[in-house]
Amino acid sequence: MAEQRALAELRADADKPDAVVVRDALGVGVAVGLSGFAFGVTSAGSGLTLGQTCALSLLVFTGASQFALVGALAAGGSPLTAAAGAFFLGVRNAFYGLRLSQLLSLTRALRPFAAQWVIDETAAVALAQPTRRSARIGFLVTGLSLYVLWNLTTLLGALGAEALGDTDAWGLDAAGPAVFLALLAPMLRSMTERAVAALAVLLGVGLLPVLPAGVPVLVAALAAPVVLWADGRRGGDAGEGER
Repeated sequence: MAEQRALAELRADADKPDAVVVRDALGVGVAVGLSGFAFGVTSAGSGLTLGQTCALSLLVFTGASQFALVGALAAGGSPLTAAAGAFFLGVRNAFYGLRLSQLLSLTRALRPFAAQWVIDETAAVALAQPTRRSARIGFLVTGLSLYVLWNLTTLLGALGAEALGDTDAWGLDAAGPAVFLALLAPMLRSMTERAVAALAVLLGVGLLPVLPAGVPVLVAALAAPVVLWADGRRGGDAGEGER
């Protein structure tokens, strides 16, 4: 009975209507795109010009990295350190791209354009789809709606920063990381993934008072290799014990 139920669910997923995929993708695009307003306000409040703020959203287009960059600059970090932190946060998109390139199987002419939209949200929506067709629709709708709305709200936020006054008092700089954590949390299924996330948080938060702005996020990146090394060591010890 359980097997029949599972097969029925798989068939239902395979027949997922395009309209449902579009609805879900638009929901993600609109919900996350609105947080571009918070980035625009935060960026302008940290001293970046309107042109610089909008250029970051147009060209970089990865929210967590953008918030990391302007946050480090606002805290007094050097441009090099701020850029390095943003870069390492953005590296994860390269790993999304490896998986999405196989899933979407786009032509060579389209890949450079699609690469601009390889971010947490588009990857999450595309990878959740049961077929290549629905994955392509989900990726396209999420990417297009989010890119347009994120850039529009970035512009509005940067223009409205002066009217808001002290941007630090509003706490808008926390909006981007909060969205990123909300998307990341459901993906942490294994103990290894949870251990990496927990250690990264401990390193990042614990080192904030003692290291220059932007450096703690770089040190937090060491959480993944440390946990993977520990897992490998534990697995090796277990194997020797069995022998």
